[in-house]
Amino acid sequence: MRLDKYLKISRLIKRRTVANEACDAGRVQVNGKVVKASYDVKIGDVLEITMGERILKAKVLSVSEYAKKEEASSLYQMLE
Repeated sequence: MRLDKYLKISRLIKRRTVANEACDAGRVQVNGKVVKASYDVKIGDVLEITMGERILKAKVLSVSEYAKKEEASSLYQMLE
């Protein structure tokens, strides 16, 4: 699954266009490397998202095409 779509479905970022812009601006890293929105997310990847002063770190636990609001947080585990 594309990184921008995963960020939206997991609700780490609310809208896919915002996720896409964050990737293009280099504010999203996977396993320590800046990646594009088209990066193929895999289980075990560590995502690092920079939003202003905040840095979110999350480990991918599951990749699913659809997730209800209640299930979204089970797709990843927050680190630090």
